[in-house]
Amino acid sequence: MPKLDKDAQVAVKLVTDASYVELALTGEQRRGLFERPGSTVMAIVELSAASYIGHAESEDKDPQVKLRVAGCQAARDATEESALRDAQRAMWRHHEIEGTLDEVGPGPRSAESVLGDALAGYPTEDEYAEHRRAELARERAEFVR
Repeated sequence: MPKLDKDAQVAVKLVTDASYVELALTGEQRRGLFERPGSTVMAIVELSAASYIGHAESEDKDPQVKLRVAGCQAARDATEESALRDAQRAMWRHHEIEGTLDEVGPGPRSAESVLGDALAGYPTEDEYAEHRRAELARERAEFVR
């Protein structure tokens, strides 16, 4: 892994596989985006560094990193969309105050506190794991019959 100067600008390219995004969108959301260019859907997107391209010091090119979408969840209703917009605004304010909007690399992130109240009624990881266990047990019981 190459080390970069603290002031180095890194160009970002997005790998075109959008399967996680497609899976996260409902059919209605996909049709809406197609029928109304410029419309938006709020989503939480996880990006993963797929590869990088370094350049020789004599070249006048910025290093590049290629990112791929590693996970995506799209807001399905107005409440979820509002919560994501609130988190986005809160993170922007935090980065603006901390002076980290233009920082390269991981900066302060604290959306959990913003989303915690808005999504309080959603299942926890433990509740989801229990649901999956019960679902698998039902499937096994059905298969045994």
